[in-house]
Amino acid sequence: MQSRTKRATRAAQRNAASRSSIGRRSLLQAAALAGGAGLLRPYLALAAGRRPRLTHGLQSGEVTQDGGVIWARADRPSRLIAEVATTASFRDARRIVGPSALAADDFTARLRLTGLPADQEIFYRLQFEDPQEAGLASEPASGHFRTAPSGRRSVSFLWSGDTAGQGWGINLDWGGMKIYEQMRRLAPDFFVHCGDTIYADGPIPAEQRLPDGSLWRNLVTEETSKVAESLAEFRGNYKYNLLDANVLRFNAEVPVIAMWNDHEVLNNWYPGEIVHARTFGERNVDVLAARARRAFLDFMPMVPDLADPARIHRRVAYGPLLDLFLLDTRSYRGRNSPGRETTPGPGTDYLGAAQLDWLRQGLLASRAAWKVIAIDMPLAIIVPDKHGAFDGLANRDGPPSGRELELATLLAFIKRNAIANVVWLTADVHYAAAHAYDPNRARFQDFTPFWEFVAGPLHAGSFGPRELDDSFGPRVVFAKAPGPERQNLPPSEGLQFFGQVEIDGATEVMTVRLRDLEGTVVYQVELEPAV
Repeated sequence: MQSRTKRATRAAQRNAASRSSIGRRSLLQAAALAGGAGLLRPYLALAAGRRPRLTHGLQSGEVTQDGGVIWARADRPSRLIAEVATTASFRDARRIVGPSALAADDFTARLRLTGLPADQEIFYRLQFEDPQEAGLASEPASGHFRTAPSGRRSVSFLWSGDTAGQGWGINLDWGGMKIYEQMRRLAPDFFVHCGDTIYADGPIPAEQRLPDGSLWRNLVTEETSKVAESLAEFRGNYKYNLLDANVLRFNAEVPVIAMWNDHEVLNNWYPGEIVHARTFGERNVDVLAARARRAFLDFMPMVPDLADPARIHRRVAYGPLLDLFLLDTRSYRGRNSPGRETTPGPGTDYLGAAQLDWLRQGLLASRAAWKVIAIDMPLAIIVPDKHGAFDGLANRDGPPSGRELELATLLAFIKRNAIANVVWLTADVHYAAAHAYDPNRARFQDFTPFWEFVAGPLHAGSFGPRELDDSFGPRVVFAKAPGPERQNLPPSEGLQFFGQVEIDGATEVMTVRLRDLEGTVVYQVELEPAV
Protein backbone atom coordinates (compact mmCIF):
# COMPACT_ATOMS: atom_id res chain seq x y z
CA MET A 1 0.00 0.00 0.00
CA GLN A 2 2.77 2.40 0.95
CA SER A 3 4.68 1.44 -2.21
CA ARG A 4 1.63 2.21 -4.37
CA THR A 5 1.26 5.59 -2.62
CA LYS A 6 4.90 6.50 -3.34
CA ARG A 7 4.53 5.46 -6.98
CA ALA A 8 1.36 7.55 -7.30
CA THR A 9 3.12 10.54 -5.73
CA ARG A 10 6.06 10.26 -8.15
CA ALA A 11 3.67 9.95 -11.11
CA ALA A 12 1.82 13.06 -9.99
CA GLN A 13 5.12 14.92 -9.70
CA ARG A 14 6.12 13.84 -13.21
CA ASN A 15 2.79 14.94 -14.62
CA ALA A 16 3.08 18.28 -12.86
CA ALA A 17 6.61 18.75 -14.21
CA SER A 18 5.42 17.84 -17.66
CA ARG A 19 2.57 20.33 -17.43
CA SER A 20 4.94 23.07 -16.20
CA SER A 21 7.35 22.50 -19.08
CA ILE A 22 4.98 22.85 -22.00
CA GLY A 23 7.04 23.26 -25.16
CA ARG A 24 7.44 26.62 -26.78
CA ARG A 25 5.32 25.62 -29.80
CA SER A 26 2.43 24.30 -27.70
CA LEU A 27 2.44 27.39 -25.54
CA LEU A 28 2.28 29.69 -28.55
CA GLN A 29 -0.49 27.61 -30.12
CA ALA A 30 -2.49 27.67 -26.92
CA ALA A 31 -2.07 31.42 -26.59
CA ALA A 32 -3.14 32.00 -30.17
CA LEU A 33 -6.24 29.81 -29.76
CA ALA A 34 -7.16 31.66 -26.59
CA GLY A 35 -6.62 35.05 -28.20
CA GLY A 36 -3.96 35.78 -25.59
CA ALA A 37 -0.84 36.19 -27.72
CA GLY A 38 -0.38 39.66 -26.27
CA LEU A 39 0.34 38.10 -22.91
CA LEU A 40 3.30 36.27 -24.47
CA ARG A 41 5.05 39.21 -26.14
CA PRO A 42 7.99 39.23 -23.72
CA TYR A 43 8.39 35.48 -24.26
CA LEU A 44 8.17 35.86 -28.05
CA ALA A 45 10.86 38.55 -28.00
CA LEU A 46 13.10 36.32 -25.91
CA ALA A 47 12.59 33.35 -28.25
CA ALA A 48 13.29 35.47 -31.34
CA GLY A 49 16.43 36.88 -29.74
CA ARG A 50 17.76 33.37 -29.11
CA ARG A 51 17.47 32.37 -32.76
CA PRO A 52 20.27 33.00 -35.26
CA ARG A 53 19.38 35.42 -38.03
CA LEU A 54 20.29 35.77 -41.72
CA THR A 55 21.56 39.31 -41.97
CA HIS A 56 22.28 40.11 -45.63
CA GLY A 57 20.19 37.89 -47.86
CA LEU A 58 21.69 35.04 -49.84
CA GLN A 59 23.70 34.59 -53.02
CA SER A 60 24.66 31.92 -55.52
CA GLY A 61 27.57 31.76 -57.94
CA GLU A 62 30.18 29.70 -59.80
CA VAL A 63 27.42 27.68 -61.48
CA THR A 64 28.51 24.55 -63.36
CA GLN A 65 26.75 21.60 -65.00
CA ASP A 66 26.45 19.71 -61.72
CA GLY A 67 26.32 22.41 -59.05
CA GLY A 68 27.10 25.86 -57.78
CA VAL A 69 28.04 27.81 -54.66
CA ILE A 70 25.50 29.28 -52.23
CA TRP A 71 26.27 31.94 -49.59
CA ALA A 72 24.68 33.58 -46.58
CA ARG A 73 25.69 35.45 -43.43
CA ALA A 74 24.48 34.98 -39.85
CA ASP A 75 24.50 37.32 -36.89
CA ARG A 76 26.30 34.89 -34.56
CA PRO A 77 28.15 31.56 -34.51
CA SER A 78 25.84 29.00 -36.13
CA ARG A 79 25.65 26.19 -38.64
CA LEU A 80 24.47 26.68 -42.23
CA ILE A 81 21.65 24.28 -43.15
CA ALA A 82 20.53 23.98 -46.76
CA GLU A 83 17.56 22.33 -48.40
CA VAL A 84 18.06 21.79 -52.11
CA ALA A 85 15.35 20.75 -54.57
CA THR A 86 14.42 20.75 -58.25
CA THR A 87 10.89 22.02 -57.52
CA ALA A 88 9.73 25.27 -55.98
CA SER A 89 7.57 23.28 -53.57
CA PHE A 90 10.69 21.54 -52.14
CA ARG A 91 8.86 18.20 -52.25
CA ASP A 92 12.03 16.45 -53.42
CA ALA A 93 14.38 18.41 -51.16
CA ARG A 94 17.54 16.99 -49.68
CA ARG A 95 18.93 18.44 -46.50
CA ILE A 96 22.62 19.36 -46.35
CA VAL A 97 24.45 20.33 -43.19
CA GLY A 98 26.89 23.01 -44.26
CA PRO A 99 29.85 24.74 -42.63
CA SER A 100 29.80 26.84 -39.51
CA ALA A 101 29.52 30.61 -39.66
CA LEU A 102 32.24 31.86 -37.33
CA ALA A 103 33.55 35.22 -36.17
CA ALA A 104 36.83 34.69 -38.05
CA ASP A 105 34.86 34.87 -41.34
CA ASP A 106 32.50 37.60 -40.09
CA PHE A 107 29.84 34.88 -39.75
CA THR A 108 29.71 34.30 -43.52
CA ALA A 109 29.35 30.76 -44.82
CA ARG A 110 29.35 29.23 -48.28
CA LEU A 111 28.55 25.75 -49.51
CA ARG A 112 29.48 24.16 -52.82
CA LEU A 113 26.62 22.06 -54.12
CA THR A 114 27.53 19.08 -56.29
CA GLY A 115 25.76 16.13 -57.88
CA LEU A 116 22.95 18.25 -59.32
CA PRO A 117 21.36 17.54 -62.72
CA ALA A 118 22.57 19.63 -65.65
CA ASP A 119 20.37 22.37 -67.13
CA GLN A 120 17.99 22.23 -64.19
CA GLU A 121 16.34 24.95 -62.14
CA ILE A 122 17.61 24.47 -58.59
CA PHE A 123 15.74 25.84 -55.58
CA TYR A 124 17.54 26.24 -52.28
CA ARG A 125 16.41 27.25 -48.82
CA LEU A 126 18.92 28.33 -46.18
CA GLN A 127 18.81 28.59 -42.40
CA PHE A 128 21.37 29.01 -39.66
CA GLU A 129 21.03 26.66 -36.71
CA ASP A 130 22.22 27.28 -33.17
CA PRO A 131 25.21 24.98 -32.49
CA GLN A 132 24.14 24.35 -28.89
CA GLU A 133 20.43 23.73 -29.37
CA ALA A 134 19.25 21.56 -32.25
CA GLY A 135 16.16 22.91 -33.95
CA LEU A 136 16.74 26.49 -32.83
CA ALA A 137 17.16 28.04 -36.28
CA SER A 138 16.75 31.28 -38.16
CA GLU A 139 13.83 32.07 -40.39
CA PRO A 140 14.52 30.47 -43.78
CA ALA A 141 15.43 32.37 -46.94
CA SER A 142 14.99 30.96 -50.44
CA GLY A 143 16.74 31.43 -53.77
CA HIS A 144 17.20 29.65 -57.06
CA PHE A 145 19.58 29.25 -59.99
CA ARG A 146 19.90 27.12 -63.10
CA THR A 147 22.76 24.71 -63.63
CA ALA A 148 24.81 24.94 -66.80
CA PRO A 149 23.64 22.90 -69.79
CA SER A 150 25.33 19.76 -71.02
CA GLY A 151 23.65 20.18 -74.41
CA ARG A 152 23.28 23.06 -76.83
CA ARG A 153 20.73 25.09 -74.92
CA SER A 154 20.89 28.85 -75.58
CA VAL A 155 22.82 30.82 -72.95
CA SER A 156 22.16 34.32 -71.65
CA PHE A 157 24.24 36.33 -69.19
CA LEU A 158 24.92 39.92 -68.12
CA TRP A 159 28.00 41.87 -67.14
CA SER A 160 28.92 45.29 -65.76
CA GLY A 161 30.91 46.84 -62.91
CA ASP A 162 31.27 49.76 -60.49
CA THR A 163 28.85 49.71 -57.54
CA ALA A 164 28.39 52.58 -55.02
CA GLY A 165 31.17 54.76 -56.39
CA GLN A 166 31.97 58.47 -56.06
CA GLY A 167 29.75 58.76 -53.00
CA TRP A 168 26.55 57.83 -54.85
CA GLY A 169 25.16 55.34 -52.35
CA ILE A 170 21.73 53.96 -51.54
CA ASN A 171 19.17 56.72 -51.96
CA LEU A 172 15.93 55.25 -50.64
CA ASP A 173 13.90 58.22 -51.91
CA TRP A 174 15.11 57.50 -55.45
CA GLY A 175 14.53 53.76 -55.15
CA GLY A 176 17.99 52.45 -54.30
CA MET A 177 20.24 50.70 -56.82
CA LYS A 178 17.51 50.41 -59.43
CA ILE A 179 19.64 48.97 -62.24
CA TYR A 180 19.82 45.67 -60.34
CA GLU A 181 16.06 45.33 -60.68
CA GLN A 182 16.25 45.91 -64.44
CA MET A 183 18.87 43.17 -64.70
CA ARG A 184 16.82 40.77 -62.56
CA ARG A 185 13.82 41.15 -64.86
CA LEU A 186 15.85 39.79 -67.78
CA ALA A 187 16.29 36.47 -65.88
CA PRO A 188 19.84 35.77 -67.10
CA ASP A 189 21.67 32.53 -66.42
CA PHE A 190 24.28 34.49 -64.44
CA PHE A 191 25.91 37.89 -63.98
CA VAL A 192 29.61 38.79 -64.22
CA HIS A 193 30.67 41.66 -61.98
CA CYS A 194 33.84 42.96 -63.64
CA GLY A 195 35.20 44.69 -60.57
CA ASP A 196 34.85 47.70 -58.33
CA THR A 197 32.30 45.64 -56.44
CA ILE A 198 32.75 48.22 -53.66
CA TYR A 199 34.46 51.59 -53.29
CA ALA A 200 36.54 51.03 -50.18
CA ASP A 201 38.48 54.24 -50.83
CA GLY A 202 35.37 56.36 -51.43
CA PRO A 203 33.39 57.30 -48.29
CA ILE A 204 29.63 57.64 -48.71
CA PRO A 205 28.39 60.95 -47.29
CA ALA A 206 24.89 61.58 -45.99
CA GLU A 207 24.18 64.04 -48.84
CA GLN A 208 25.52 65.07 -52.24
CA ARG A 209 24.48 68.01 -54.38
CA LEU A 210 22.82 67.14 -57.70
CA PRO A 211 23.32 69.13 -60.93
CA ASP A 212 19.91 70.80 -60.50
CA GLY A 213 20.79 71.97 -56.99
CA SER A 214 18.69 69.41 -55.11
CA LEU A 215 20.16 66.87 -52.71
CA TRP A 216 20.90 63.17 -53.15
CA ARG A 217 20.46 61.60 -49.72
CA ASN A 218 22.35 58.41 -48.93
CA LEU A 219 21.74 55.66 -46.47
CA VAL A 220 24.91 55.79 -44.36
CA THR A 221 26.79 53.36 -42.13
CA GLU A 222 29.76 53.77 -39.85
CA GLU A 223 32.03 51.54 -41.94
CA THR A 224 31.44 53.52 -45.15
CA SER A 225 31.88 56.93 -43.55
CA LYS A 226 35.67 56.84 -44.09
CA VAL A 227 38.23 55.12 -46.28
CA ALA A 228 38.48 51.43 -45.44
CA GLU A 229 41.65 50.35 -43.65
CA SER A 230 40.69 47.65 -41.17
CA LEU A 231 39.26 44.27 -42.14
CA ALA A 232 35.97 45.26 -40.48
CA GLU A 233 35.78 48.40 -42.62
CA PHE A 234 36.39 46.51 -45.84
CA ARG A 235 33.73 44.00 -44.87
CA GLY A 236 31.41 46.86 -43.97
CA ASN A 237 31.49 48.11 -47.56
CA TYR A 238 30.17 44.76 -48.81
CA LYS A 239 27.49 44.78 -46.13
CA TYR A 240 26.47 48.25 -47.24
CA ASN A 241 25.64 47.12 -50.79
CA LEU A 242 23.64 44.23 -49.32
CA LEU A 243 21.35 46.71 -47.57
CA ASP A 244 19.76 47.53 -50.93
CA ALA A 245 16.47 45.72 -51.63
CA ASN A 246 17.14 45.61 -55.39
CA VAL A 247 20.50 43.93 -54.85
CA LEU A 248 19.00 41.40 -52.42
CA ARG A 249 16.25 40.39 -54.87
CA PHE A 250 18.78 40.14 -57.66
CA ASN A 251 21.18 37.98 -55.63
CA ALA A 252 18.41 35.53 -54.72
CA GLU A 253 17.59 34.89 -58.38
CA VAL A 254 20.78 35.47 -60.41
CA PRO A 255 24.14 33.75 -59.77
CA VAL A 256 26.96 36.28 -59.36
CA ILE A 257 30.47 35.61 -60.69
CA ALA A 258 32.67 38.39 -59.34
CA MET A 259 36.10 39.81 -60.06
CA TRP A 260 37.93 42.65 -58.36
CA ASN A 261 39.65 45.78 -59.63
CA ASP A 262 41.19 48.75 -57.83
CA HIS A 263 38.45 50.27 -55.65
CA GLU A 264 38.12 47.11 -53.59
CA VAL A 265 41.41 48.39 -52.14
CA LEU A 266 42.47 51.84 -53.43
CA ASN A 267 42.20 53.76 -56.68
CA ASN A 268 44.85 52.64 -59.22
CA TRP A 269 46.71 50.50 -56.66
CA TYR A 270 49.58 48.13 -57.38
CA PRO A 271 51.57 45.75 -55.13
CA GLY A 272 54.29 47.43 -53.13
CA GLU A 273 52.73 50.88 -53.29
CA ILE A 274 52.95 53.27 -50.35
CA VAL A 275 49.98 55.60 -49.83
CA HIS A 276 50.72 59.27 -49.23
CA ALA A 277 47.16 60.53 -48.77
CA ARG A 278 46.57 61.95 -45.30
CA THR A 279 43.19 60.23 -45.08
CA PHE A 280 45.00 56.92 -44.56
CA GLY A 281 46.59 55.82 -41.33
CA GLU A 282 47.79 52.55 -42.86
CA ARG A 283 50.12 53.52 -45.73
CA ASN A 284 51.28 50.06 -46.87
CA VAL A 285 49.06 49.00 -49.79
CA ASP A 286 50.09 45.36 -49.42
CA VAL A 287 48.58 45.38 -45.93
CA LEU A 288 45.40 47.05 -47.19
CA ALA A 289 45.19 44.65 -50.14
CA ALA A 290 45.50 41.59 -47.90
CA ARG A 291 42.58 42.79 -45.77
CA ALA A 292 40.57 43.76 -48.85
CA ARG A 293 41.15 40.37 -50.48
CA ARG A 294 39.97 38.61 -47.33
CA ALA A 295 36.79 40.70 -47.29
CA PHE A 296 36.17 40.06 -51.00
CA LEU A 297 36.49 36.30 -50.54
CA ASP A 298 34.29 36.41 -47.42
CA PHE A 299 31.41 38.16 -49.17
CA MET A 300 31.41 36.60 -52.63
CA PRO A 301 29.67 33.30 -53.48
CA MET A 302 32.84 31.46 -54.39
CA VAL A 303 34.83 28.72 -52.70
CA PRO A 304 38.58 29.48 -52.76
CA ASP A 305 40.96 27.12 -54.52
CA LEU A 306 42.51 24.90 -51.84
CA ALA A 307 45.85 24.97 -53.66
CA ASP A 308 45.82 28.78 -53.79
CA PRO A 309 43.13 30.18 -51.46
CA ALA A 310 43.86 33.82 -52.32
CA ARG A 311 43.53 33.35 -56.09
CA ILE A 312 40.82 35.36 -57.83
CA HIS A 313 41.42 34.56 -61.54
CA ARG A 314 39.58 31.43 -62.64
CA ARG A 315 37.69 29.69 -65.44
CA VAL A 316 33.96 28.93 -65.35
CA ALA A 317 32.84 26.36 -67.92
CA TYR A 318 29.22 26.90 -68.89
CA GLY A 319 28.33 24.07 -71.25
CA PRO A 320 29.44 23.47 -74.84
CA LEU A 321 28.74 27.05 -75.97
CA LEU A 322 30.78 29.04 -73.43
CA ASP A 323 34.00 29.08 -71.47
CA LEU A 324 34.40 32.13 -69.26
CA PHE A 325 37.89 33.27 -68.21
CA LEU A 326 37.96 35.80 -65.35
CA LEU A 327 41.24 37.70 -65.00
CA ASP A 328 42.96 39.53 -62.15
CA THR A 329 44.98 42.52 -63.31
CA ARG A 330 45.80 43.78 -59.80
CA SER A 331 47.55 41.05 -57.85
CA TYR A 332 50.48 40.33 -60.17
CA ARG A 333 51.18 43.66 -61.88
CA GLY A 334 54.32 45.72 -61.63
CA ARG A 335 54.21 49.31 -60.45
CA ASN A 336 52.33 51.80 -62.61
CA SER A 337 54.79 53.44 -65.00
CA PRO A 338 54.96 55.56 -68.17
CA GLY A 339 55.06 52.28 -70.11
CA ARG A 340 58.13 53.00 -72.24
CA GLU A 341 59.72 49.54 -71.89
CA THR A 342 60.21 47.76 -75.24
CA THR A 343 61.25 44.38 -73.85
CA PRO A 344 59.36 42.29 -71.26
CA GLY A 345 60.48 42.44 -67.64
CA PRO A 346 59.11 42.90 -64.12
CA GLY A 347 58.08 46.45 -64.98
CA THR A 348 55.80 45.25 -67.80
CA ASP A 349 53.86 42.69 -65.75
CA TYR A 350 50.09 43.11 -65.84
CA LEU A 351 48.61 39.63 -65.56
CA GLY A 352 51.99 38.22 -64.61
CA ALA A 353 53.75 35.26 -66.19
CA ALA A 354 51.90 32.52 -64.28
CA GLN A 355 48.41 33.93 -64.93
CA LEU A 356 49.25 34.64 -68.57
CA ASP A 357 50.42 31.05 -69.05
CA TRP A 358 47.26 29.78 -67.30
CA LEU A 359 45.13 31.81 -69.71
CA ARG A 360 47.02 30.65 -72.79
CA GLN A 361 46.70 27.01 -71.80
CA GLY A 362 43.03 27.41 -70.92
CA LEU A 363 42.21 28.99 -74.26
CA LEU A 364 44.18 26.31 -76.08
CA ALA A 365 42.34 23.51 -74.26
CA SER A 366 38.87 25.04 -74.57
CA ARG A 367 36.37 23.24 -76.79
CA ALA A 368 33.56 25.72 -76.16
CA ALA A 369 32.07 27.54 -79.13
CA TRP A 370 32.87 30.93 -77.56
CA LYS A 371 35.74 31.92 -75.29
CA VAL A 372 34.81 35.04 -73.30
CA ILE A 373 37.58 36.83 -71.42
CA ALA A 374 36.31 39.07 -68.62
CA ILE A 375 38.91 41.63 -67.61
CA ASP A 376 38.53 44.42 -65.08
CA MET A 377 40.06 47.15 -67.27
CA PRO A 378 39.68 47.90 -71.01
CA LEU A 379 42.50 47.01 -73.37
CA ALA A 380 42.98 50.23 -75.34
CA ILE A 381 41.33 52.98 -73.30
CA ILE A 382 44.07 55.14 -71.78
CA VAL A 383 43.70 55.38 -67.99
CA PRO A 384 46.46 57.57 -66.53
CA ASP A 385 47.07 57.82 -62.82
CA LYS A 386 47.72 61.05 -60.93
CA HIS A 387 51.49 60.53 -60.99
CA GLY A 388 51.86 60.66 -64.78
CA ALA A 389 51.96 56.88 -65.15
CA PHE A 390 49.32 54.53 -66.56
CA ASP A 391 46.98 52.30 -64.59
CA GLY A 392 45.86 50.07 -67.46
CA LEU A 393 47.47 48.32 -70.41
CA ALA A 394 47.27 51.24 -72.80
CA ASN A 395 49.83 54.04 -72.62
CA ARG A 396 50.16 56.00 -75.87
CA ASP A 397 49.98 55.58 -79.64
CA GLY A 398 52.70 53.53 -81.26
CA PRO A 399 54.05 49.98 -81.23
CA PRO A 400 53.35 47.95 -78.07
CA SER A 401 55.41 48.95 -75.06
CA GLY A 402 55.21 48.52 -71.31
CA ARG A 403 52.28 46.35 -70.25
CA GLU A 404 51.06 46.16 -73.85
CA LEU A 405 53.83 43.64 -74.49
CA GLU A 406 51.83 41.04 -72.55
CA LEU A 407 48.75 41.61 -74.67
CA ALA A 408 50.78 41.44 -77.88
CA THR A 409 52.18 38.08 -76.81
CA LEU A 410 48.71 36.76 -75.95
CA LEU A 411 47.07 37.97 -79.17
CA ALA A 412 49.85 36.46 -81.29
CA PHE A 413 49.42 33.15 -79.41
CA ILE A 414 45.67 33.16 -80.13
CA LYS A 415 46.30 33.75 -83.85
CA ARG A 416 49.12 31.22 -84.12
CA ASN A 417 46.97 28.48 -82.57
CA ALA A 418 43.83 29.42 -84.53
CA ILE A 419 41.77 29.90 -81.35
CA ALA A 420 38.48 31.20 -82.70
CA ASN A 421 35.61 33.21 -81.25
CA VAL A 422 37.39 35.10 -78.47
CA VAL A 423 35.48 38.10 -77.10
CA TRP A 424 36.54 40.51 -74.35
CA LEU A 425 34.14 42.03 -71.77
CA THR A 426 35.07 44.77 -69.31
CA ALA A 427 33.91 47.76 -67.24
CA ASP A 428 35.90 50.27 -65.09
CA VAL A 429 35.61 53.49 -67.16
CA HIS A 430 31.97 54.30 -66.26
CA TYR A 431 30.46 54.45 -69.73
CA ALA A 432 29.29 52.05 -72.45
CA ALA A 433 31.24 51.24 -75.62
CA ALA A 434 31.84 48.69 -78.35
CA HIS A 435 35.36 48.46 -79.82
CA ALA A 436 36.41 46.50 -82.90
CA TYR A 437 40.13 45.64 -83.05
CA ASP A 438 41.62 45.21 -86.52
CA PRO A 439 45.26 44.47 -87.37
CA ASN A 440 44.91 46.52 -90.55
CA ARG A 441 44.59 49.66 -88.42
CA ALA A 442 47.11 48.61 -85.77
CA ARG A 443 50.78 49.33 -85.11
CA PHE A 444 51.04 45.68 -84.00
CA GLN A 445 49.44 43.42 -86.59
CA ASP A 446 50.11 39.82 -85.54
CA PHE A 447 46.60 39.04 -84.32
CA THR A 448 43.11 38.04 -85.45
CA PRO A 449 40.39 40.74 -85.36
CA PHE A 450 38.28 40.71 -82.21
CA TRP A 451 35.65 42.65 -80.25
CA GLU A 452 35.72 44.29 -76.83
CA PHE A 453 32.56 45.50 -75.09
CA VAL A 454 32.52 47.95 -72.18
CA ALA A 455 29.59 48.39 -69.75
CA GLY A 456 29.16 50.36 -66.56
CA PRO A 457 28.69 51.84 -64.11
CA LEU A 458 26.03 49.90 -62.27
CA HIS A 459 25.54 52.53 -59.57
CA ALA A 460 28.28 55.15 -59.51
CA GLY A 461 29.34 58.38 -61.15
CA SER A 462 29.21 58.50 -64.96
CA PHE A 463 32.39 59.59 -66.78
CA GLY A 464 33.98 59.58 -70.21
CA PRO A 465 34.56 59.13 -73.01
CA ARG A 466 38.32 58.52 -73.01
CA GLU A 467 41.05 58.46 -75.62
CA LEU A 468 42.11 55.15 -77.24
CA ASP A 469 45.67 53.95 -77.87
CA ASP A 470 46.17 52.82 -81.50
CA SER A 471 48.66 50.01 -80.79
CA PHE A 472 46.11 47.25 -81.52
CA GLY A 473 43.92 49.16 -83.97
CA PRO A 474 40.73 49.73 -81.95
CA ARG A 475 37.79 51.47 -83.59
CA VAL A 476 34.96 52.98 -81.58
CA VAL A 477 31.87 51.40 -83.11
CA PHE A 478 29.62 52.77 -80.36
CA ALA A 479 30.01 54.86 -77.21
CA LYS A 480 27.59 56.53 -74.85
CA ALA A 481 29.06 58.76 -72.16
CA PRO A 482 28.33 62.10 -70.47
CA GLY A 483 30.80 64.13 -72.50
CA PRO A 484 33.92 65.94 -71.25
CA GLU A 485 32.00 68.91 -69.89
CA ARG A 486 29.74 66.78 -67.66
CA GLN A 487 31.60 64.30 -65.45
CA ASN A 488 30.69 62.32 -62.31
CA LEU A 489 26.99 62.46 -63.07
CA PRO A 490 24.76 60.75 -60.48
CA PRO A 491 22.80 57.58 -61.22
CA SER A 492 19.64 59.66 -61.50
CA GLU A 493 21.00 61.13 -64.78
CA GLY A 494 20.43 57.70 -66.36
CA LEU A 495 23.92 57.06 -67.77
CA GLN A 496 24.29 53.72 -66.01
CA PHE A 497 24.88 50.68 -68.21
CA PHE A 498 25.10 46.91 -68.27
CA GLY A 499 25.75 44.42 -71.05
CA GLN A 500 23.81 41.35 -72.15
CA VAL A 501 25.17 38.38 -74.07
CA GLU A 502 22.97 35.74 -75.69
CA ILE A 503 24.40 32.71 -77.52
CA ASP A 504 21.90 30.88 -79.69
CA GLY A 505 21.98 27.14 -79.13
CA ALA A 506 21.15 26.27 -82.72
CA THR A 507 23.24 28.76 -84.70
CA GLU A 508 25.93 29.67 -82.11
CA VAL A 509 25.42 33.33 -83.05
CA MET A 510 26.39 35.64 -80.18
CA THR A 511 24.19 38.70 -79.74
CA VAL A 512 25.66 41.46 -77.56
CA ARG A 513 23.46 44.27 -76.28
CA LEU A 514 24.35 47.30 -74.20
CA ARG A 515 21.45 48.45 -72.00
CA ASP A 516 20.89 51.54 -69.89
CA LEU A 517 19.34 52.20 -66.48
CA GLU A 518 15.82 51.61 -67.82
CA GLY A 519 16.83 48.39 -69.54
CA THR A 520 16.60 50.05 -72.98
CA VAL A 521 18.93 48.62 -75.63
CA VAL A 522 21.30 51.40 -76.73
CA TYR A 523 23.47 49.20 -78.97
CA GLN A 524 23.26 45.70 -80.42
CA VAL A 525 25.45 43.55 -82.65
CA GLU A 526 25.32 39.92 -83.80
CA LEU A 527 28.61 38.06 -84.02
CA GLU A 528 28.78 35.06 -86.33
CA PRO A 529 30.97 32.23 -85.05
CA ALA A 530 34.02 31.36 -87.09
CA VAL A 531 33.69 27.99 -88.79
